[in-house]
Amino acid sequence: MYSRKVEIIVGAFILLGVIALAFLAIQVSGLSVSSSARETYHISARFNNVSGLAPRAKVSIAGVTVGQVTAIHLDPVSVRAVVDMSIRKEVDYISSDSIAAIKTAGVLGEQYVSISVGGADEILSDGGVITDTQSALVLEDLIGKIVTSMSASE
Repeated sequence: MYSRKVEIIVGAFILLGVIALAFLAIQVSGLSVSSSARETYHISARFNNVSGLAPRAKVSIAGVTVGQVTAIHLDPVSVRAVVDMSIRKEVDYISSDSIAAIKTAGVLGEQYVSISVGGADEILSDGGVITDTQSALVLEDLIGKIVTSMSASE
């Protein structure tokens, strides 16, 4: 009888652990049951370089996540990367003169899009385009410039 009780307690403990791991995996991946029900609108921005940015990366304003990157593709006419973003409907104050920049969370963290809201009266609606952008900083390029400038000065 004692053995059966211990087996049930261990089984319940393992089941609780599996449920906790599944919950953490969903939280870390950014998936959410309620995210599909959230109303959003779509805007895009064109960058010269989106190195390291991936679909499902966060979009933030002043450090607060307001959306996510839905797709990244190349514009064949301008030969620039187009980043499509899905923004929550309640964030209805992104103006036409806003600036979108690709930033890195920490030194070697993930890339995300940071939007600095401008002061223009015209507000971007569904399908709007942010024209003022700052591309991703590529660490390898920066190191290469430092090395070449140091070798040129010698």
